[in-house]
Amino acid sequence: MDIKNYSNEELNQLAQKLRDKILSTVSKNGGHLSSSMGAVDLIVAMHKVFDASKDPFIFDVSHQSYAHKLLTDRWDEFDTLRSFGGLSGYTKPSESSSDYYMAGHSSTSISIAVGAAKAIALKGEDRVPVALIGDGSMSAGMVYEALNELGDRKYPVVIILNDNEMSIAKPIGAISKLLSQTMAGSFYQKFRGKVEKIVEKLPESAGYVAKRFEDSFKLITPGILFEEMGIEYIGPVDGHDIEALCETMTIAKEMQKPVIIHAQTTKGKGYEYAEGSKEHWHGVGAFDLDTGKSIKKDATSPSATSIFGSKIIELASEDNKVVGVTAAMPSGTGLSDAIEKFPTRFWDVAIAEQHAVTSMGALAKEGFKPFCAIYSTFLQRGYDQVIHDVALMDVGVAFAIDRAGIVGEDGETHQGVFDISYLRAIPNMTLFAPYNQTTMKLAMEFAKDYEHPCAFRYPRGAFIAEDSEAKPYKLGESELIKDGKDALFIGYGNGVGRAIETANRLDMDLDIAILDLRFVKPLDTKMLKGLAQLHKNWYIFSDSAKMGGVGSAILEFLSQEGIKDISLTSFEYEDEFITHGNTRLVEESLEILPWQLAKRVKSDLI
Repeated sequence: MDIKNYSNEELNQLAQKLRDKILSTVSKNGGHLSSSMGAVDLIVAMHKVFDASKDPFIFDVSHQSYAHKLLTDRWDEFDTLRSFGGLSGYTKPSESSSDYYMAGHSSTSISIAVGAAKAIALKGEDRVPVALIGDGSMSAGMVYEALNELGDRKYPVVIILNDNEMSIAKPIGAISKLLSQTMAGSFYQKFRGKVEKIVEKLPESAGYVAKRFEDSFKLITPGILFEEMGIEYIGPVDGHDIEALCETMTIAKEMQKPVIIHAQTTKGKGYEYAEGSKEHWHGVGAFDLDTGKSIKKDATSPSATSIFGSKIIELASEDNKVVGVTAAMPSGTGLSDAIEKFPTRFWDVAIAEQHAVTSMGALAKEGFKPFCAIYSTFLQRGYDQVIHDVALMDVGVAFAIDRAGIVGEDGETHQGVFDISYLRAIPNMTLFAPYNQTTMKLAMEFAKDYEHPCAFRYPRGAFIAEDSEAKPYKLGESELIKDGKDALFIGYGNGVGRAIETANRLDMDLDIAILDLRFVKPLDTKMLKGLAQLHKNWYIFSDSAKMGGVGSAILEFLSQEGIKDISLTSFEYEDEFITHGNTRLVEESLEILPWQLAKRVKSDLI
């Protein structure tokens, strides 16, 4: 959509039209609402001043890019947002050439902009990278690595800092306070009070000068940090005044140097229920537009996350050495209640997975028992720290890996499929997984008393398997939960539930043995050797990547033991990124639903 010749009135009308479309779609499909609504005016101004067909438009996280999608020839497709086979909830270059880069994790945008600026300079082109980043993303160290180089090299880059005083949860840290709370600080308030007293005693002309000085002070104070880094600073600017935004962006574009535009916005702007710092409206499911109430299906089983949240409070109440951390996801990881109940022992450290991991290593060294609760996809961001600051030190940090497996509508950037593969190679690391409510609690009890690095994974939502009795966890011990004679199903974590459901569909034709592997590192070699004498057809069920996953671990074991007569089939994910969409539809496309797996097993054995 070409809006270069739109008047200010037309731009404001367009912004309202975009908000109406976003509201209508997200209320049906779910998605990131408050961030997208709050960024509409910024994105309209970006498209007015810059050219998305040539200037790299870079959205940090990109969950706020809905208006950009609508302005770049995806209006009619927008109703398919986050649906299987439809538009992604994030920027995706394969979806549109106007999407410069794929994103889903925070704090990458300025680094991408610097890289793009270098390429533009090398090619001698007239293009300007423009990056839109939220204040919450400014809590990650990668941002400052990029700003450090940008301030030194002075490439033309325009950075729009969307300051809405909120990331996903309450903003954490000194940087957020500097950006959003400077004007409320005691220093400024004392300064303002003194100016007002002086103004009262001065002639009108001198009072005007004093007032202008106060206004100038207000403008430059939040920008000191960036100016010292060599980045020009403009702001704060009203992030919902499109005319002012266009004027400011035009100036920044013409400066031909790195510039930060500090725009203050309201999350959820234009939808009363979502406006302001309301965490619930960051990412939502379907909801009623008139009331703002969620449209939910009745949940029959508790989520794995809620089980974790309740159990961690129980463990912390019994043992004051139990501590925990999350990286800007307190409610998402189930730690909100623990943080509220034990504010000196549980922490949200903002979008800083590297810091979260390393700081917990030190706590473990000091005799505490840290639980580091991070999504599988986000723990990737702290991988070096897991190796260097936890495993190498051999300290007892327990990694509670949430969102393991398919996560649905968030898609490629969020699917939790690699954690087994990337953690299994690390010395001193122990890996295990529960498969229902009881085993989740038992796994956490084991983790609490285990004195070495360990990680346990669990799915988004409820476990597949129903609750049942189970024996306590012991290092490297599995549990045979069903005997059988025709084949062996080996399940790991939520894969046990999938194995059970698949076996149930074969019950009339085949007698299947089912093993809850429990530990993928170390393996229960004694149990596996015994089962190798009884079963020659083994099937692996695990919500994880096949390469380096559970099947790989067992094949390595079979090779090392010289066991050659086992036919092993892994139902783990193939070597490709997994698309977004309803979880069941995604799993059906991967042919891993129980009825599909039963059909494959039956064709092998009958």
